Amino acid sequence: MSRLDSFIRRLQAQRACIDAAVDLVTSLPGPVFELGLGNGRTYDHLRTRCPDREVFVFERKVAAHPDCIPDADHLFEGPLEDTLEAAVARFPNQVALIHADLGSGRPDQDARLSAFVARQLPLLLAGGGVVASDQDVVWPQAEIMALPEGVRPGRYYLFRKE
Repeated sequence: MSRLDSFIRRLQAQRACIDAAVDLVTSLPGPVFELGLGNGRTYDHLRTRCPDREVFVFERKVAAHPDCIPDADHLFEGPLEDTLEAAVARFPNQVALIHADLGSGRPDQDARLSAFVARQLPLLLAGGGVVASDQDVVWPQAEIMALPEGVRPGRYYLFRKE
């Protein structure tokens, strides 16, 4: 498979999982977190799919398309290890949906960051809150959700806080 085909499949899986997560939290109050802004495509998709929710973004250094940069009140800029811990103090057990797109392609770095994120998720999520992630960020008591049709296991992950 070409790198282009792989990229297209990853984006299709990402959209399908984000859409499934949004549907799962329709009746659950709370904000949405986007961990990793990148160029802003998934942030734009989340704010389109969740127009009545606040969407907060976490990004080490913003370099997104200008139309896809949140205002200062909805942006946590800096290392995720610092900004996510600050968010736990501000949003304990309140977040309805978290999308995490954190993979760097470096397995050792991804494993460390995923382990850190997995420790924070149960502190942030409301009961019934959902995580869609490109990394396996399972935590104790997380319910592993079925992936949408067409999404290959291991390409994306869905979890719910019991």
